[in-house]
Amino acid sequence: MICAVSDWGRFLREVSWFLRPGEAVEVGASRAWTRGAVDGLPALSSLLAATTVTPVSVGGEPYELLAWGAADERRGWLCRPPQDGDVGAVSGAHESFWKVCGGIVERFGEPDTWWTNQNEVLTVEATRVGVAEVLADYAWLWEDNGLTLPVRPEDYYAVAVEANGNLTLAHRTDGRLLLFAPDHAFAHVTPLAGCPPYSLLTLDHVPDLTGWIEQCATAWR
Repeated sequence: MICAVSDWGRFLREVSWFLRPGEAVEVGASRAWTRGAVDGLPALSSLLAATTVTPVSVGGEPYELLAWGAADERRGWLCRPPQDGDVGAVSGAHESFWKVCGGIVERFGEPDTWWTNQNEVLTVEATRVGVAEVLADYAWLWEDNGLTLPVRPEDYYAVAVEANGNLTLAHRTDGRLLLFAPDHAFAHVTPLAGCPPYSLLTLDHVPDLTGWIEQCATAWR
């Protein structure tokens, strides 16, 4: 008799580096999604409606493994639990997202999206990155080209942190999206007006955080 591999088992098979040797793990019972839809995010809501949730504790840290798909095509996200505390000003779409999910720290069975190779996606940890300090450290990108930074850094916060340090930024009030990527090989990006290449970029056809979340959720579905 062949036993089916659990979602947690599939996750560990694909993300084998996540657990450190000897780290304590507790895996709870899997259950269907019960948190309902997310306001203003229909593609994400459709994806979540098909999700199985497995609570997991790793080294005392709580996570949720969200997974979906046919038995031989499972894929999913390892997430923080929903975030309901006060962590500063974030866009409305982000606040809605946090009511059901605290953000993504790992993925398995991943399609190619804007979330690929990101260490933090929509997490509190991402929002704590000092955007103003990062841009100040790279002020020479503009100075060497006779330019000045065309945005107010304090108006933006990080919604994703790539493994190499590139940052996806969202405007705190209207969710406008920018990518700060001095080291990248992205297609479908354009330098922001008044910016040199490999600095602040816009994402072609993805103007804001809502579109970014919806496009990625559609690819995962």
